Formats: sequence, C-alpha cells, structure tokens
Amino acid sequence: MVTKEEVWDKLREVYDPELGLSIVDLGFIYDVKVENEKNVYVKMTLTTPGCPMSFYLVRLVEAKIRSIKDVSDVKVELVWD
Repeated sequence: MVTKEEVWDKLREVYDPELGLSIVDLGFIYDVKVENEKNVYVKMTLTTPGCPMSFYLVRLVEAKIRSIKDVSDVKVELVWD
C-alpha cells in the first residue's frame, strides 16, 4: 500500500535545478492523491509556463514516485493557477 506520506517524502528529494530548493519547499506541489492504494496523482506548478526545465522536472517527479514500492501508475498534472 502506498501512502501520501511516502509520496511527499519522495517529492522532497526533487530540487529545482536553478534555485537549489526542494519543489515541496518552493510550494510547487498543490495536491497529492493515492487511489486504490497504488495509483498516484500529483498536481504541481513551476516558476513560469515557459520554464525550460518543465519536461525534466515532471519526468523526475514521476521517476521518484515510481521508485516507491507498490506504485502502479503515476500521473503528474502541470497547472499554471
């Protein structure tokens, strides 16, 4: 079973390469949901819509979450609100 706490812990390991701070500490993560005990949904943002690192950071978030035991699926939604 995957917990939200495990997901948040992994997200704290992801750092913005330009600012050198965790994306959690920067407030980039808006929501984390775990459905059916194994599917993870993350709603996040970045500094600007034109951020050149957006693809890299989304893929890094997905990889970190997939490293959690029992994770089956990961969806990351990038929003600009």
